[in-house]
Amino acid sequence: MNLLNLDKTPLMEVTAFERGEDGLLIKGQILGSMPITCVLSPAEARAALAQLGPRMIWYLFTLLFRRR
Repeated sequence: MNLLNLDKTPLMEVTAFERGEDGLLIKGQILGSMPITCVLSPAEARAALAQLGPRMIWYLFTLLFRRR
């Protein structure tokens, strides 16, 4: 999975999601060369979900079925 900038250049390539003791581990490479492992803690996951309203949740759900 690639995360892109607004100009469609790759910012981060996510290679794996893993369970960790402190939360969700996200492994990948930033800018195609620097390996990184990020941790998404339960508190940060709750904060992210709190920022999503019903319209955004619906948009994310429908995004799964788009062909682009």
